[in-house]
Amino acid sequence: MSQTSLDDDELFGEAATEMRSDVEASLAGARDALPDGDAVWDVEADNTLGVLNSLKTALDVGDAEDHLRDAKKWYTMGERADAFEDAEDLAEEIETIADLIEDVEAAREQVGDLTSTIPQLRSTLEGFEDAPDAEADADPEEAEA
Repeated sequence: MSQTSLDDDELFGEAATEMRSDVEASLAGARDALPDGDAVWDVEADNTLGVLNSLKTALDVGDAEDHLRDAKKWYTMGERADAFEDAEDLAEEIETIADLIEDVEAAREQVGDLTSTIPQLRSTLEGFEDAPDAEADADPEEAEA
């Protein structure tokens, strides 16, 4: 084996190690950017709309998507170059984080739907409560007939 070949193999090994480190760092960034469980569970507000708005804010995935995209990019590059000896753990973590981001975003969307629905529902219910009772306004003799 020539010196050049040995140097290339060594450089490739270093690059593979750096790629794996980049994937791991991006995955760590994605995990850190996800909402904290307590932030989602413990929200405070004076009313339902305030609770929903607080929850919607707490369900923001922040930069998690960007970090996950970077992890996928470096993982794909390493896989195509056959640079990883054992990358099943990386693939599993990428999938786990992607699923979690999807779940958080779905929950945030549902909360957003409620946030826009609750004020309208309140208004409708208040209008219903304030409407005169049709039976009470009817002539008592007509009600008996």
